[in-house]
Amino acid sequence: MKSLFFIFCIYFLLLTFQTTIAEEQTVSIPFGAHDPTFDTPVENWYEPPVISIQRGDTVSWINDDQEGHTVTSGEGPGRFGWMGGDKFGEPDGFFDSGRFMKGESWSFTFNKAGLFRYFCTFHPWMEGIVVVGESIPDYPHDSMGKKIEKFPVIEYTADGIIELDMTWEPNVIKTNEKVTFIYQTYDPAANTNLDKMKYDLILIQNGDEIFRDEGLTGIGGDYRNFIFEFPGPIEIRFENIQSGGTSGIESSARAPAAFPSLRTVTFTTMVYENPDVISTDEIVVQPAKRLELQYEILVAIIVLPGGLAVAAVLYMMYGKGKPAKKSTAV
Repeated sequence: MKSLFFIFCIYFLLLTFQTTIAEEQTVSIPFGAHDPTFDTPVENWYEPPVISIQRGDTVSWINDDQEGHTVTSGEGPGRFGWMGGDKFGEPDGFFDSGRFMKGESWSFTFNKAGLFRYFCTFHPWMEGIVVVGESIPDYPHDSMGKKIEKFPVIEYTADGIIELDMTWEPNVIKTNEKVTFIYQTYDPAANTNLDKMKYDLILIQNGDEIFRDEGLTGIGGDYRNFIFEFPGPIEIRFENIQSGGTSGIESSARAPAAFPSLRTVTFTTMVYENPDVISTDEIVVQPAKRLELQYEILVAIIVLPGGLAVAAVLYMMYGKGKPAKKSTAV
């Protein structure tokens, strides 16, 4: 009898312990999330758009919008993918809330580690991610979990004038580990490289600006190094992309931008908690020399010897003058 009582106590304590360590996280569906236009008053369709939890934790979605929504696991079509009328998302069957209305909520407990994407079947541009446990994928993906099939990732400015190709090494970014962002500008109309294009580079993580620098691309592009302290989704944003000086590569893309605000390109990805490195003392070193200096040096190397040679010839011809004739007695 005593042994049965002892087993019951142990079982009760285990249940209590599991209940204690399990946590509940909340995701809001904010007012205006149903509106796919750029005039929507919300920054994200689900807030936060990416949430990290541990196995056994529960996530509750609260509908603060004025219309009904779903939380359906699977791959959504994105903000613009549904506009063609034939892409409305692909549920994978792992979880589905069904439609719940304004003021209602729905909860799900995650007992499996991994990265789980979800969307709203009524408003398929709404997408979110739940990251469970310490599972780090072995492939790169954007901040919404879509796999990046190959590098470089290619994006265009809003006015379509400039193409920007982006790669980062290592492809899967972890905290306390140096990552190098490598990028190049192109003229997509002429399919030519664009050197001497100045830009502002901004890194945004979890909604906060954590890095800003300005630069100038060269024939081989440009790069920046960075070490992230915290995990979470990031934006790599380029702004004010425009000509930074004369170049031997002619292009109509070098003309002044009619609307500078349209000269913006944004890439996204995820930073994961590094299980092997909890801190670092490494000093991040950025490229010390800009390409315009290299151009000036190159011009000097080519022009200076030629100039010296011409000066030497002129000196030999005119510098010493002709010797005066001596008079002789007759």
